[in-house]
Amino acid sequence: MDNGTVREKKYPEFKHAAAALGVVIVCLFLSIMVFKISIQAGLMAAIVCVTFVSRPLGYRFEELLKFSVKALDEASGALWIFLLIGTIIGTWMISGTVPAVIYYGLGVITPAVFLPAGLILCSLTSLATGTSWGTMGTIGIALLGMGQGMGIPTELTVGMIISGACFGDKMSPISDTTNLCAVASGADLYASIRAMILTMTPAYLIALVIFTIMGLQYGDNSANFAVIEETRAVLAEHFNLNPIVMLPIVILLGLNVLKMPAVPAMACGTFAGIVVAVVLQGETIAAAMEAMNSGFVISTGSVYVDPILNRGGVQSMMNTFSLAFIAISLGGILDGVGYMKVIVEQVINRVRTVGQLAASVIATSFLSSTMLGEDYLSLILNGNLYKEEFDRKGLTRPMLARLVSEGGMMMAPLIPWTTVGAFARTTLGVQGFGVSAYCFLNLINPVVSILMATFGIFVLWNDPANKGKRRFDTNTSLRREVKGAAKEAKGAGK
Repeated sequence: MDNGTVREKKYPEFKHAAAALGVVIVCLFLSIMVFKISIQAGLMAAIVCVTFVSRPLGYRFEELLKFSVKALDEASGALWIFLLIGTIIGTWMISGTVPAVIYYGLGVITPAVFLPAGLILCSLTSLATGTSWGTMGTIGIALLGMGQGMGIPTELTVGMIISGACFGDKMSPISDTTNLCAVASGADLYASIRAMILTMTPAYLIALVIFTIMGLQYGDNSANFAVIEETRAVLAEHFNLNPIVMLPIVILLGLNVLKMPAVPAMACGTFAGIVVAVVLQGETIAAAMEAMNSGFVISTGSVYVDPILNRGGVQSMMNTFSLAFIAISLGGILDGVGYMKVIVEQVINRVRTVGQLAASVIATSFLSSTMLGEDYLSLILNGNLYKEEFDRKGLTRPMLARLVSEGGMMMAPLIPWTTVGAFARTTLGVQGFGVSAYCFLNLINPVVSILMATFGIFVLWNDPANKGKRRFDTNTSLRREVKGAAKEAKGAGK
């Protein structure tokens, strides 16, 4: 027994970091691919294993628990957003807000142009509001219903929604993640956005072309038009579709543009949904409030419409909430002990070219999001770890912010157990990795960025004379910076 004795903390060596990350990967692989059980079970097993791996470094369970609590505290805003999105979906269904968007949208947008039009709509919404989560939980839900009404595969529609939502989030000056990238990297916000435009523009155009080509194959299907007409008829029969029911969307978008914090803005959007449900749909206050918790339930008799409408509520988010809670707890331990810092150090010591450095930042940012379960932690960690190295290499901080966002923010939705990945799947009704193959923009953007860096295109040097240069003069190390973090880790938990 430790008897409360404070033990000296050892900074992890590479073998310790590799062992910790290895057991996490094994636990997740076994739970998902072999035993086919919940991801939560795999994450809990990983926490137990990492606890044992960390013990030789001087950490007791109580000390590791503090790292988890700290991470949960930092991510509390995201966890609240999980719950509030559930309340918004439930109240906006019973108020007729989402049904009205679907009804009018099906009357204007044809199946042939649905995917590219939806991509642009999600992009503009997210750009204006600065939140991919809000876009997926509002406009995304409506587009999902429209896609189902048009006979377009759900995973393809969801991939389009995620792609557009992430684009706007990344390029918006009022996005918390975009601001976080700039702050963590020590870069100017607008300089960072200008740097992101350079690689995002070609990636976005490629994704737009792909969605356009894939959407054309659904344009001539007469069965789709029959489903569209049935869907619109059922919605018109069961809801008052007066355009005023759009008021909750207008209120939420307006508050976001005015930069009201996400949590109170979503609470206002929920309240607006309750008011509209009572005034225009004739629902009781009790029924509207119950939709916040249990979601909206209706039986229209249509096999197409009922699955679109029966969703939402806090309870529908509980599985995702538990997944995020456990993933963030595990991430707090991995970050607190310093395992990810050691991995980054080993990677950067082998970098010789700009392309290798770009690939390293994107890869470690993606690995951090995957292991820590939270892209916020990944952005902070990698931005801080690499910024001094970019100075030594002669590269600008805005370029670092660009690369960190491409590996962390853009790729995090591809993983089911990250907070944003779990949220997107629960909100939009898909599971597992299948939808990741259709998130074309999220897949293409990092690849385009690495290729450009490899060939010296849009590499941002502090010295303009280095334009077009692909290799560094000397190789440098993060050793001093990473070792400095050891002092913090050594005193942790005391």
